[in-house]
Parts: sequence; C-alpha cells; structure tokens
Amino acid sequence: MHQSVLEVIGNTPLVKVNSGLPGNLFAKLEYLNPGGSVKDRTALFMIEQAEKDGKLKPGGTLIDASSGNHGIAIAMIGALKGYNVIITVSEKSSAEKVNAIKAYGAQVVVCPATAFLDHPDSYHSQAQKIFSQTPNAFMPNQYYNVNNSQGHYSFLGPEIYKQTNGKITHFFAGAGTGGTVSGVGRFLKEQNQTIQIIAVDSINSWHATGGCPKPYKVEGMGLDFETPVFDETVIDEIATVSDENAIGMLKILACKHGILAGPSSGAVAWAAQDYLQKHKPVNMLGVMIFGDSGRAYLTKEFYE
Repeated sequence: MHQSVLEVIGNTPLVKVNSGLPGNLFAKLEYLNPGGSVKDRTALFMIEQAEKDGKLKPGGTLIDASSGNHGIAIAMIGALKGYNVIITVSEKSSAEKVNAIKAYGAQVVVCPATAFLDHPDSYHSQAQKIFSQTPNAFMPNQYYNVNNSQGHYSFLGPEIYKQTNGKITHFFAGAGTGGTVSGVGRFLKEQNQTIQIIAVDSINSWHATGGCPKPYKVEGMGLDFETPVFDETVIDEIATVSDENAIGMLKILACKHGILAGPSSGAVAWAAQDYLQKHKPVNMLGVMIFGDSGRAYLTKEFYE
C-alpha cells in the first residue's frame, strides 16, 4: 500500500525482446511509471531538489518546456504537491500528450516548431519568458539542469544494475536532453568500465547533421543543442536512426512482442538490433530504455 502515486515511480520491469540474433536484449518498460514515461523519475528528482534548496516554495508555479512526457510528469507531480503548472510544447507534440498535461489541471502553451532550441519562438524560449514574468516560480529546465542526469544516476542506474545482477554489458537509450543515457551511463561505468553505453540520436538532429538540423517525426529524442546534461565522456557510441527505421520498428514490437511502445523506443530497438548485427557481441546482456507508450501517439498513425 502506498500513500501516493509518487511512491510507485520506478521499479519498472525488464522484459526480454527476442531479436532472432545472438545476445540477450531486455526492454526496460518505463511507460509503466504512473505518468507514463521515464520522465517521471527526473521530474520528481528536480522538483524535490528545488524544494530542499528553497528554490520552490509552497503555492509556487512550475514552468517548463517539454516535448510532452516531461510536461505530463511535472503536471502530475504539481497536482499532488499543490503547485500551479504551465508547460510549453512544440506544435509537433502529439494531441494525446497535450491533452494528458491538461487533464492534470496544467496550462499548456503551444509554440511553433523551430529548428533551434534558442530561437525566440521556440517552446524553450517561451518557457523562459513566462518564467521571467511569473513571481514565485521555478523552472526545472530539463534541457540544461544537471540534476536531470543526476536523477538517473541516483535511481535508474542502480535499479538496472541490480535487476541484471550486475551482468549488464550494453545500455541503449535515446538521447534528447541526454539525461537518461548520461546519468545511467555514468553510474554503470563506475561499476564496470567495460559496459558499453550507446546513445541513440535522430539522423536529422543538430548533432548528427553537424549543426544543420532537418525536421524529424520522432518526439523526445534528438541531440539538438549543447548542454551540460549530456556527458559524452561516458558514451561509447552514438547511433543515428531515421524516422523510417524508428517508426518501422513499432509494428514489429507490437505485433511480435506485444509491446506498444512510442517512436523513440522504436529508434532504440532498431539501434540495438543494428548493433547486434554489426558487432555480434559474445555473452551480451543489453538493456534498452523504452521511454513511453505508443498510446501517446495513436492519432499520428505510426502503427497503421
């Protein structure tokens, strides 16, 4: 028995995904967190750290930019803790995500999709503007707050290491803010330097294109700016994935494995399978982060 849903964030299961290739791959089903994604973990960590530091006071307002899942987590936590919540999102965020944020009582501001995060019209710039104009407010600022990766270092990393009895050999995670792959990667490298950390990026991101990003459909993934949250020193490889390959994996995951995952999970699954085919690692125990559910994208017809 738990006193609130915040107490059941984490401890998500590892489920084997049979790729048909040598090596064991397990999906970490982060969509089974109460807010529906891996972002529940870091949102809670950043908010509670701000409360401890006195940056967030009772009756305050939480403001942040999000592709959707972080905003849902902030809205859920804010509702429980009694904070007002304002979330800015890009117009490419799914209707399901936007409606979920609103369902928790938060205000949503939809902004134009921009090529660069620092564009004046971007959802991040708009969140900063609203924050500067709102008294008694706190902005977790997931894109630049190092507590983002620290939350995963403190909780998700140890959880995965314990679940695999320390036998994990490879870790695959989508890189958007870089918090998940950096925080977990840093923890795992401290346990065993030979563990391979693979960040999964969009083939059209700012990082992948050398500073000339192109539009892409996969939400919540893509290294589109420089940030201290992304610690490249713990990354062994950055795997780039196209929209076509990421979305193409979704029906395979659903119809073959019974896993209705979001497009970033499709990208991670494709990258892991591609890695197996190229490297053929011996005695592999790989863990893939499946960050959210396909239920958040059904209106986008990725599963047709």
